Amino acid sequence: MEKQKIYHQFCKNEKQIAILLDPDKNTKISDLKLRLAKAQSMGASFIFVGGSLIAHSIDEFVKQIKKITTIPIVLFPGSVIQISAKADALLFLSLISGRNADFLIGNHVIAAPFLKKSELEIISTGYLLIESGVQTSVEYMSYTKPIPYSKTDIAVATAIAGELLGNKLIYLEAGSGAQRPVSFEMINQVKKNISVPLIVGGGLRTKSQIMQAFDAGADVVVIGTALEENIHFADL
Repeated sequence: MEKQKIYHQFCKNEKQIAILLDPDKNTKISDLKLRLAKAQSMGASFIFVGGSLIAHSIDEFVKQIKKITTIPIVLFPGSVIQISAKADALLFLSLISGRNADFLIGNHVIAAPFLKKSELEIISTGYLLIESGVQTSVEYMSYTKPIPYSKTDIAVATAIAGELLGNKLIYLEAGSGAQRPVSFEMINQVKKNISVPLIVGGGLRTKSQIMQAFDAGADVVVIGTALEENIHFADL
């Protein structure tokens, strides 16, 4: 696959949807086919693959997805064990909202030799965890505190720093199972202050919330839990 092909797709001047699939929550082939069919009908641009634990093989999960759909598969790894050379691209996530060195650079050093030899398209991504009303898996597993929900100025400054450090994407994350999504004001202000594509995920459970996130400035919205709980949620 042509290098930077996936990144160029992120940079399209249009609103896009990514469907997040957790290998530990989508173990049945029938369920996987149903969710991928829904992703296709929703016009999803990307399939994100990742989770907090991953007890099942990432390689096998990616292979199963590729048998069902041609939508590009982008790894969204929670750790260095969640990498597969069989995917199309990988978000090289640096948790810039936290101060845990393992998630800023440590895990990246461990993964770098493998990634250098792989054919994966590597996309440097500044990852910001935003407080969402509940302790999320990301917060617990990364030993980092999220940016407070109302502290838009901190989120903006962190996003700017991420872009200046060379991140090609900025990702605002409320976390899996979030009680509320990233505020639309925060999305709006972050977007106004960066020039790279903005991804927003976590807590988006209704079609209205997705459209509001787009209107606020999100270039890509990520749908995970909502689709797991109700395959027809976006039809409502």
